[in-house]
Amino acid sequence: MVVHNIPPLYDENSRVLILGSFPSVKSREGRFFYNHPQNRFWRVLAAVLKTPVPETIEDKRRMLLSNRIALWDVIESCEIKGSDDSSIRAVTANDINIILKAAPIARVFTNGGTAHRLYRRLCEEKTGLKALCLPSTSPANAAYSLETLIEKWSVVAEALKQ
Repeated sequence: MVVHNIPPLYDENSRVLILGSFPSVKSREGRFFYNHPQNRFWRVLAAVLKTPVPETIEDKRRMLLSNRIALWDVIESCEIKGSDDSSIRAVTANDINIILKAAPIARVFTNGGTAHRLYRRLCEEKTGLKALCLPSTSPANAAYSLETLIEKWSVVAEALKQ
């Protein structure tokens, strides 16, 4: 059993929540989200928000919070082989309501199909919020170019305008 070791990132101004499935090995080692250099999350989000790509963990935190974005994962603990989402078994969900009680979250987005399926099965009824599934920014999702990801993820910027 592997336990999630990264706390949720949010503050009282967060309006949008982005949920991944479970941190990769590199993210768990670095103790921060999307820490694998090949993951396109930070490049995609920076393009969508029209900001420079953040380099440091502090830059990443600042970019998210200044744009009213909360970030966490659906899974609190699971059995997983390496970073392979398809190997995930014996899932325990994070309590997403921790964020919802502290911040006026208006929209929830999931980063990829695994996060979306697990959110719907384990969290949606408890949160009362539907999530929109966005294509995974993982390097394993080779079907999507960086440009296509940016186009699909632009709904995050739209949600922040509301």
